[in-house]
Amino acid sequence: MSWIQRPGHEEDHTADAREGWAQVKRDLAAEAYRFYVLDEFTYPMTWGWVDVDDVVATLARRPGQQHVVITGRNAGPRLIEAADLVVEMTKVKHPMDVGQKGQGGIEW
Repeated sequence: MSWIQRPGHEEDHTADAREGWAQVKRDLAAEAYRFYVLDEFTYPMTWGWVDVDDVVATLARRPGQQHVVITGRNAGPRLIEAADLVVEMTKVKHPMDVGQKGQGGIEW
C-alpha cells in the first residue's frame, strides 16, 4: 500500500487509507506481528484520511509487546506526545542528487 497522493478521487484515497489502517488495527489486536513499520503514515493523518486520535488510542491499548514505527514528516502534536521516541532526519547525501532513479522496493 502507498500513501502517495496519486491521481484519483479523494474518496478513493480516503477509503484505501482507512482500510489499510483497519487492517493494521486487526493485526495489532490479533498480535499477528511484533514489529510494524507504518512508512509515511503521518501523511494520511495530516490529510484527514485516518483519525489521529484513533491511531493514538489504538497504539496506547495494543496488547503484547508490539513495536510500531511511524515515519513521515510533520507528525501532529498528539502523535508526538504519545510517542516514546521522535526523530527528525536531515538528508546529507542521496543517490537521486546525482541523477540515480528511484528503485522499485526502495523508493516506491
